[in-house]
Amino acid sequence: MSIRVVLIDDEPLVRAGLAAIIDSDTGLDVVGEAGDGADAIDLIQRTQPDIVIMDVRMPQLNGLEATRLLVARQDPPRVLILTTFDSDDYVFEALRVGADGFVLKRAEPEELIRAVYVVAGGEVLLYPQKVREMAAQAGRREDLASVAQLSSREQEVLSLMARGLSNVEIAGELFLGSETVKTYVSSLLGKLGARDRTQAVIRAFESGFITL
Repeated sequence: MSIRVVLIDDEPLVRAGLAAIIDSDTGLDVVGEAGDGADAIDLIQRTQPDIVIMDVRMPQLNGLEATRLLVARQDPPRVLILTTFDSDDYVFEALRVGADGFVLKRAEPEELIRAVYVVAGGEVLLYPQKVREMAAQAGRREDLASVAQLSSREQEVLSLMARGLSNVEIAGELFLGSETVKTYVSSLLGKLGARDRTQAVIRAFESGFITL
């Protein structure tokens, strides 16, 4: 089964380029396109994609607000934010509300394809240094109280998540089974009140728990 992708960008040429890159991979299939977040919601309802590649800056409904609406729905698609800048406030806010990662418009075609596969596979696509910088620019909004309630092992797992490691890679680092790591991740998400790994990592940066 191909991974179903919807493209949301207000520039037709950008959408055409993205579609050509995505469709060049036999495992990916562009099933819809829209030029604004306002049109995205209905399109996504009709096409039921696995992944939405979402431009962050659009004239009517920007990528932040569109992402906020999408992740509030039952069984939402994964969202990959597309941006010109790697220090964009909109990108950081989109990650906070539930986007699964971001990729730069100037990225190489193979980087974009890899990003789609990573996010489709249920992993988070983060660039820790950039997320850390965006968190610093936004100012701390969380305190350490929520992180402090994590067990020492959960804190270790969160630290490795913030480095962008997958569950399998974390298992290798900590000499644990993958299912055990998955259990730790689920537990720490619940304690942090985080929807997913991205929000957990954002909380770690904002609280100052991660200070690499």
